[in-house]
Amino acid sequence: MMTVFEVYLAPGTGSADLLSAEVLRETGAQIMTLQEAEAVGFQGLKALDGAGDVRLIAVRASDAPWIHRCLETSGAVVSFRAHQVD
Repeated sequence: MMTVFEVYLAPGTGSADLLSAEVLRETGAQIMTLQEAEAVGFQGLKALDGAGDVRLIAVRASDAPWIHRCLETSGAVVSFRAHQVD
């Protein structure tokens, strides 16, 4: 099972501002734009209208709480939602 976080970025921020190198290395999380996610087979997720820049973070369900805590405390994140994927 996998969790995909739909993350809305604060203006002036990007993928590099979301998770530290340590978190990426330890969890194996993958950060993608919507276009990159479609290219690897993720379908059906669309950004909310007018919500700004969005990234998807795919991670094992067991590491989802760690990513959730990182996103909650990040100044680069305006809002996020989590989706469970089989």
